[in-house]
Amino acid sequence: MHLPCTENPAKIGFVHKVTVTTDDVKKIAKLANLKLQKDEVDLFAGQFTETVDVINRLNEIDTSDIPATYQVTGLTNISRDDIVDHKRILPQEVALREAKLTNNGFFVVPRVIDTDETESVI
Repeated sequence: MHLPCTENPAKIGFVHKVTVTTDDVKKIAKLANLKLQKDEVDLFAGQFTETVDVINRLNEIDTSDIPATYQVTGLTNISRDDIVDHKRILPQEVALREAKLTNNGFFVVPRVIDTDETESVI
């Protein structure tokens, strides 16, 4: 599943057809740690392909005369100084009190990412 690169993203022109295969869906599901049924894999392959088609059609629109927009609401971020409120801190012993397993003051949880296998897929 490869999409073409272009120097001018405002006008892409021809974009080749991308078909998301069932193998692509299986790889994505594995990376997301999802177990899919065969019919779901087939369904998602079709839906992903349709989604990429829509994105490709949108990419064909010439937007070179449209000014770049990154924010359309006019709202601005409201931030505050990062000050610790000691009255709201949960003591570590309270946080760990109901944990099934701890080690040196930390929660111990099952590993959810198989690093060796995941790295070979990426």
